[in-house]
Amino acid sequence: METTVLGSTGLRVSRLSFGASALGGVFRPIDESEGIRAVHAALDAGITYFDVAPAYGGTLAETVLGKALKGVPRDRYVLSTKAGKYTRPGAYGDDELDYTATRIRSELRRSMERLGTDHLDLVHLHDFEYQGRSKLREAFEEGFPTLVALKEEGAIGAVSAGIYPLDLWRRVIDEAPVQAILTHNHYSLLDTTGLDLLPACRSKGIGAINASPFASGLLTGGPPPAWHPASEADRRLLSDAARLCEARGSSIAKLALQFAVHASPFDTTMFSTARAASVARNLAWAAEPPDPTLVEAVRALLAPLVDRQWDYDAGVDRLRS
Repeated sequence: METTVLGSTGLRVSRLSFGASALGGVFRPIDESEGIRAVHAALDAGITYFDVAPAYGGTLAETVLGKALKGVPRDRYVLSTKAGKYTRPGAYGDDELDYTATRIRSELRRSMERLGTDHLDLVHLHDFEYQGRSKLREAFEEGFPTLVALKEEGAIGAVSAGIYPLDLWRRVIDEAPVQAILTHNHYSLLDTTGLDLLPACRSKGIGAINASPFASGLLTGGPPPAWHPASEADRRLLSDAARLCEARGSSIAKLALQFAVHASPFDTTMFSTARAASVARNLAWAAEPPDPTLVEAVRALLAPLVDRQWDYDAGVDRLRS
């Protein structure tokens, strides 16, 4: 597995990385033992970077990942989690946002206990655009300074952020003390707007992590998760694209991963799964370049969705109703 250094963090990460949201049942219920096997399959394949969050499954993802990494030498992997967004078990969408120093410090201690470590290589300030950006000031004035203080104390290795809106990303890159960023849904078959962020990142030595090559479940060929704001018409169009790929002897998921990985300008591309077989499948797919004619045909079919900026807050609200 090819590796690279993530910006100015000094962290060497595999070019394919493992996002543990699926271990929290974010996309579908999981079998814990199979989720643990998926992590071990990733390690065996040379994947060295694992990311998680306490909000994924109400701490379930951190718990399962901690069990999977138990006994694995700490120098075999780079580990990150997130801070500021918290979800009770079984209450997806009913999130609590809290970027105060007291809460971040106490929750990161709990995260480290679940993960079985006394040190986090990277921490992302998480989803502070949610709830109508009501926590934006708190995130910038208290959240980021708290992570910097934890870095200076040696509890974490580097400071990052994990959000979605492009305009807010530009502010983070310009103003926040980040050494890396974790973007999701901004470099895939459906959206390549994340490329616009890279020149500023490179000029400042900020590492760039691309998450959600399957567009948060839209490009798997199966039904998107209930929380996704895609409309019924959008979902029908995505089904048409999946059938087009099948007619050409491929799959929408295969094409999506190949597109996101092949010649990617990001430091690492992060996929999520809770199944060992999917890890092996994704690695096999990533070894081949995408069919350019199929990419062109699929993006033409999905033109009404390409580069659309989704309102994930609205999706969460719909899930609650």
